[in-house]
Amino acid sequence: MSNYLSQSWLIDRRHALRAMGTFISLPFLECMIPLRAAEQQSATPRRSAFIYLANGVHSLNYQITTPGKDYEFSRSLKPLEKHRDVITPISGLHHPGAISHHHNCISVWLTGGKLGPSDRNTISVDQKMAQVTAQHTRYPSMEIALTQGSLAWTADGVQLPALRRCSEIFASLFEEPKGGIAAQRRALRRKASVLDDNLAEVSRLEQKMGAADKGRLDQYLTSVREAEIRTRRADAWLDTPLPAISDADRKRTDRDIAATMAGDYFRTVYDLMVLAFQTDVTRVATFSLGGEGDAFAIPEIGITESRHQLSHHGGDAGYIEKLTNYDTFAIEQFSYFLSRLSETKDVNGQPLLGSTMALFGSGMSYGHSHGNANLPLVLAGGSDLGLKHGSHLDFNKDAKSFQGYAIGADGALTSSHYQLCSRPVNPDAHMSNLLLLMAQRMGVETDTFGDSNKVIEV
Repeated sequence: MSNYLSQSWLIDRRHALRAMGTFISLPFLECMIPLRAAEQQSATPRRSAFIYLANGVHSLNYQITTPGKDYEFSRSLKPLEKHRDVITPISGLHHPGAISHHHNCISVWLTGGKLGPSDRNTISVDQKMAQVTAQHTRYPSMEIALTQGSLAWTADGVQLPALRRCSEIFASLFEEPKGGIAAQRRALRRKASVLDDNLAEVSRLEQKMGAADKGRLDQYLTSVREAEIRTRRADAWLDTPLPAISDADRKRTDRDIAATMAGDYFRTVYDLMVLAFQTDVTRVATFSLGGEGDAFAIPEIGITESRHQLSHHGGDAGYIEKLTNYDTFAIEQFSYFLSRLSETKDVNGQPLLGSTMALFGSGMSYGHSHGNANLPLVLAGGSDLGLKHGSHLDFNKDAKSFQGYAIGADGALTSSHYQLCSRPVNPDAHMSNLLLLMAQRMGVETDTFGDSNKVIEV
């Protein structure tokens, strides 16, 4: 979860400014609208969840080869067949800035940014959405990651921290802070005072700076102002009671799970995300199933190797089978998430799935060759937001150079298919176009996002 009470937003010590005691007030911003605005909202809340699978997939057993409504589910995607009417498998998209950058592709999966040595990441789409929804919820967003950092990046290119332990996630969402409300309010107001002092000092220094320094200063000010807004909002929410959690929901989610029980862990995290959406404590969530270099094993289904190890299978049949089983397992858990969203009612008594968009996928297509084209993606839910599902959306077929999927005599894809995973056959098919669609459906008023060149219609 985006934890504005942590040090994640603080600048490096060498950039810290000495407080001078002068107060500078912020201009009125939309995101500072009083919390009571949520009470006046009549429209159905809009929600989004993003789930990341590291190292791509075993594409020969994942790829759907028929576009449109009459497609057949591939072996790996078979667990989603029961959700056919509420999902859209998507083929052929890529991030231009991620091509040939391999393991760093996770960093731009939700930003559409560039990955060069001198490039700075941009805001992730979840945080763009949170700028719109945060005025209505206790927390702007929640970030969960099995390993490494979160999928979320701020406007000034800072990666937000992630939570891992299920009991920790539960406590951060639904339990009173340690020391009580009064102690937390004092801490928040001390932090707000420091931020005000920093802004005052910046105002004095700004008059003496050159253009380059002012550019760096703007980045710093963005961080400070975001922190102040979040701090003030957190203070206001202290007066609002936490949502009541049933004993059954608490028992199911307020617990820690051994790393050897991956399925139990996945499902508990998904339960926490559903509970967060159901109680409207947040409307935006990200969940990374591990980073490219260290995604974990699943001993409960006989997989003792890391996902990274399996992805570099070298043609070993045993490794390929395990990688396919890993893909299928992860998709089974995503299917569980969709089922829970479908059967759980929101604050208005409607199924959560209708008002929730859920994107599952990876920033890599085929891990063995580090291919970053033809990304494996599945978009689900959001029918109340205007999304229409039931078809395989295939952008490969729109390319003039596309000759179809290479299918052998036995009806299976051949290894020449891997070429699609290395270089995009449709250079105009940017994943940012999909992220732009999702941002717009969440109420973000923009015509562009990342490196988008048009909006996708689903």
